[in-house]
Amino acid sequence: MSWLLQLYNTYNKNEDQVGKTFKKSSGSEYTLLPISHTTQNAHIEITVDENGEFLDAKVLEKESTIIPCTEESASRSGAKIAPYPLHDKLSYVAGDYVKYGGTVKNLDDRPFDTYIKNLKEWAESPYATDKVKSIYKYVRKGRVIEDLVGKDVLALDDNQKLIEKWNKKYEELKGERPRIFSSGATDQSSAFIRFNVYSSTSTKAVWKDTDVYHSFIAFYNEKLGEKGIDYVTGEIAPTTERHANKIRHAADKAKLISANDNSGFTFRGRFKESKEAVGISYDVSQKAHNALKWLIHRQGNTIDNRVFLVWGVDNEKTSTVPAPDEDAWNLMQHSNREIESVPETDKPYAEEVKKAIAGYRNDLQYNAEVNILVLDSATTGRMAVLYFRNMGKELYLNRLEAWHEQCAWLHHYRKEEGKYISFYGAPATRDIAFAAYGPRASDKVIKGLMERMLPCIVDGRFIPRDIIRSAFYRASNPVAMEKWEWEKTLSITCSLIRKSLIEKKEVWDVALDYESNDRSYLFGRLLAIADVLERGSLGKDETRATNAVRYMNSFAKNPARTWLTIQGSLQPYQAKLGTKVTYLTKMIDEVADQFQNGEFNNKPLSEKYLLGFYSQRRELYKKKENNKDSEETNE
Repeated sequence: MSWLLQLYNTYNKNEDQVGKTFKKSSGSEYTLLPISHTTQNAHIEITVDENGEFLDAKVLEKESTIIPCTEESASRSGAKIAPYPLHDKLSYVAGDYVKYGGTVKNLDDRPFDTYIKNLKEWAESPYATDKVKSIYKYVRKGRVIEDLVGKDVLALDDNQKLIEKWNKKYEELKGERPRIFSSGATDQSSAFIRFNVYSSTSTKAVWKDTDVYHSFIAFYNEKLGEKGIDYVTGEIAPTTERHANKIRHAADKAKLISANDNSGFTFRGRFKESKEAVGISYDVSQKAHNALKWLIHRQGNTIDNRVFLVWGVDNEKTSTVPAPDEDAWNLMQHSNREIESVPETDKPYAEEVKKAIAGYRNDLQYNAEVNILVLDSATTGRMAVLYFRNMGKELYLNRLEAWHEQCAWLHHYRKEEGKYISFYGAPATRDIAFAAYGPRASDKVIKGLMERMLPCIVDGRFIPRDIIRSAFYRASNPVAMEKWEWEKTLSITCSLIRKSLIEKKEVWDVALDYESNDRSYLFGRLLAIADVLERGSLGKDETRATNAVRYMNSFAKNPARTWLTIQGSLQPYQAKLGTKVTYLTKMIDEVADQFQNGEFNNKPLSEKYLLGFYSQRRELYKKKENNKDSEETNE
C-alpha cells in the first residue's frame, strides 16, 4: 500500500494545482482532477442564462471536459443506467429524446428520468451553486434536442427523427454535412453534451469553476457508503470497492485495484467478501488515482503501454528529479547547465555531470523523497505494479551519480541541430536496448530491458550478463551494421563493460592505458592500429570497411590466427605509405612485445578487447588531429 500512500500524499501537497489545465508539447492537455470528477470528450456545448433560458449551442472538436461523476457512473457500461450528475450523453440529458426517435428499453424508466432526479437532488441541496440551479432549470423543460435542431447543431430526417448516419441521400436533400457528424461522436444520439452558464457575476466556464467542483464534492460526500478501516492511512472513513480506470490515457480500461469477480478466485476461498481482503477509502482511492494520472501525463515515460514514472516529494510540493533512464547529455540539459563544448578529456565532463546532479541536491529539503513506479497491464481490464521504490532523495541522487560515474564512456551518436555531438557519461536505457538488440527491436523488447535495468541504476545491482554479452557480440560484428549503428553500439557496449568490470573491482577508463598487459586489451590495441593504418591509405571518398573491421568477429574468437591474416593484408598499404606509417609499424611491435609468454594464442578474447580497440583508435585519431592543427598553425 506504500505506493498508494505516496500518491495520496502527492495529491494533498499539490491541491493548489487541482483543476488547472496544462498543455504537453504534443498539444494535448492534462489536469489534476478534483475528487469525484473525471474527464470526457464533449461534442456539443449548450449555453443557458442565469434563469435557465436557452441562449446558444455549438459543435466542439472533441474537447476534453472535467465533469462530476459518481462511483456508479464512473464504471458504467453497456445498457446500465448510471447518469453523470451534470454533463452527459444526449440520451440522458434530453427529455425529448424519445420524441425525436431515440430508443429506450423501458419508457417508465428512461435514462433522463434518473438523470433529472439526481440533478434535482443536487440543485435543491444546500451545496448547490447558482450555475447548477440554472442548468437544472433548463434541462427539466425537456427540450434539449428541439433547441439543438433549431440551432442546426443536430439534423432530422423527413419524419422529424434524428438522422442515425449521414449519407448521400441526405446530402442531396439537405446540402452541406452537419459538423456533428465529424465531431468524433459515433452518431447524433451518442453525442456528449456539456453545459455552460452565461453569468454577469462569473466568467468561468462551468467545467473550470472550482466552486462547482467543491459543490458536488460536498454534496456527494453525504451520499457515500458505509465506513470502514482504510488500509492506506489507518483511518475510519467511507470505503469503496469501485476504483478508477483511464489511468494511462482516456481509453484505458485497465484497473490497478479490482475485486468484482464473485465467481472466480480473485478473493474467494480466503475471504467471503472483497472488503475483507482490503479496505480503501473513497477519498484515498480518488486522490491516489487522480495524482497518478496527472503524474503520468506530466512526467511519465510510456513504452508499449508500460509506464515508467519517477517523481519527487518534498515538504510542500512535488519536485522534479532526474529520471534514471536518461543519459548524461539529457541530465545536463534538464538541470539547465550550460554545455559550451565537450572537453578533450573525460574528467571535466564527468565533473559537469556531478555538478548537474548536485544542482538537484541544492533544493534538498528535510524528508525529501523519490518514488519510482513501473506499471503495465497483461489484459485490457487488469493492471499491475511491476516495480516500486520509495527512497530518500539524497540516497537516490547518490545512486544516480554512481551509475553515471561507473557506466560512463565517450559517445558520439547524439544529434543536436543537425550535428553529431560528443558527450561523456552513461547511455540512456533505451540506447542500451539499441546496443543489445539492434535498432529494429520491438517496444516489447525495449520495455523489458528497461525494467531489468532499473534495479541496476536505482538499487545498485549488477547488470545482467545476457545484456552485456548480447551487446558484445553485436559490437564484434560490424559488417552486419551500418557504420553509424556500429559506432553507437561500440561506445554503449564499452559503457556496459566498464560498469561490469568496476563491479569486479577493476577500473578502466577511456584514456589509453599504455601500461596494461592484459591479453585481450593488447589484442584490441593491435586491431585498432591495423584499422587506422589501413584507413589512412584509403581515399576520402572510399567508405569500405578495413580488413581489421571485416575480420573483427573472427578476431574475437581466434585472435592469433586472424591477426596473421590482418597483418598480411597490411603489407601493401605499408609499402604504399612508406615512412608515413613508420610510427604505426613501430607501435605494432611495441604492443606485441607487451604480451606475456604464451599469451599470444587463439584463446577467445574477453570483453576488454573492445576497450583496448576503442581507446587505442581514439588516441591515434586524436594525435592525428593535433598534428594537423600544428601544421595549420605553422603555415
